[in-house]
Amino acid sequence: MNRGEIVVVTGFGPFRQFLVNPSWKAAQRLKLVGLGERTDVYVKEVPVSYVKTQQIIPELWQTLTPKLAVHLGVARASNVVILEQTGKNSGYSDKDVRGFCPESHCCVEGGPEKLDSVINMRAISREFKQAGKDVIYSRDAGRYLCDFAYYCSLYHGQRRAALIHVPSSGSLTSADRLVPLLQTLIQTMLDQLEDLSERG
Repeated sequence: MNRGEIVVVTGFGPFRQFLVNPSWKAAQRLKLVGLGERTDVYVKEVPVSYVKTQQIIPELWQTLTPKLAVHLGVARASNVVILEQTGKNSGYSDKDVRGFCPESHCCVEGGPEKLDSVINMRAISREFKQAGKDVIYSRDAGRYLCDFAYYCSLYHGQRRAALIHVPSSGSLTSADRLVPLLQTLIQTMLDQLEDLSERG
């Protein structure tokens, strides 16, 4: 790995009962603890807004050209960490915090219906589960801002993106437990990317 590769970590802004979104708190903590000396962590708060998300995500890819973008979101009523494999382009009908919804109900007009991350989330979730960690795999990110941001990022970043849903209940809501787990998960993803580029 070259020195100083960039990993972008985003969290979402205030949303319903979350005056400070747990995903943004986790992103800020990740910036503090870092991802090892050869990786620069760049964090960005993304408002729960379709228009802002459509502006911010492509901009991050264009200006920073990160090795990986990791988007953190909150899974309501979940007490485990969920690794999302797939971003969906259409079917967005729920209004954002500004009461707005895209007229086309999609992220990128003319884009593929689904995009999968280059990272094998199933393999990573299996590995962590075997190690006794509360990590599960999903192919449905929920057709709201998390899914929307994920698809935009997969589209603009040659699919080098990850979406991790953090829990809203249970013991992993404690940053002291959540952040080291996220740190190890993201390092595992980076290792997988490294293997892919060596093979590819």
